[in-house]
Amino acid sequence: MFSDKDLMALHVQTLFTQDIHSRLLLINEPGGGKTAPRFFFGKTTEGNLWRFRADLPRLLIQELEALCRDEPAGEHYPSKLRYFDRYVRLLETHAPIQEVKIGPAYQFAHFCGLSRNVIAITELHAELLQGGFDELFEELPEWQPFLVLVEDSQAVSVCRSVRITPQAHEAGVETLPGYRGKGYAAEVVTGWAKLVKARGAIPMYSTTWENIASQAVARKLQLVLYGEDFQIT
Repeated sequence: MFSDKDLMALHVQTLFTQDIHSRLLLINEPGGGKTAPRFFFGKTTEGNLWRFRADLPRLLIQELEALCRDEPAGEHYPSKLRYFDRYVRLLETHAPIQEVKIGPAYQFAHFCGLSRNVIAITELHAELLQGGFDELFEELPEWQPFLVLVEDSQAVSVCRSVRITPQAHEAGVETLPGYRGKGYAAEVVTGWAKLVKARGAIPMYSTTWENIASQAVARKLQLVLYGEDFQIT
């Protein structure tokens, strides 16, 4: 059984590639991703963990880490980092802030049954993505498991593994605008999670606090919040 802090460690390992010193390198997308954020902070009720991108100067890392050690563990979410403004100011001495992401991270406590036409696909079934998810064709070979919910002879909701390690997969879910609000995303995420678990890996689900629709899926599936992460690029 994983503790919340263990899950957060698994979460960051799944999101990003790291060097031998646990410094962040790249976003861990199948086939190679963009540069990782400069600063990651994961907060749980059992304690926190933090990571820095490998290209940050050593002295800057030391200053950031001294503040990280004094951050309280999570109690209520959403929360704010005690030294958030100071992290930003310190990072700005290195380069301008490009993006800040803050959001919840969930685990699957149980797996609901499926009631709709959810199927796993590969590149052999690419025609199902036509008319709405054409841009995902190139993902089919590697972003597996890749599940779709089919209505009107086409995929209207998809969930696939967008970050993959032998230990865990992170979900990426999308639904066509005309089919939202009907519970399709929850169905396809459930099917995806079951396949990931069958492969011997842990299915994980994370989002941002601004993504209300994604949080609604988490509530519908009764996912369990194990922590909150902060990413500054």
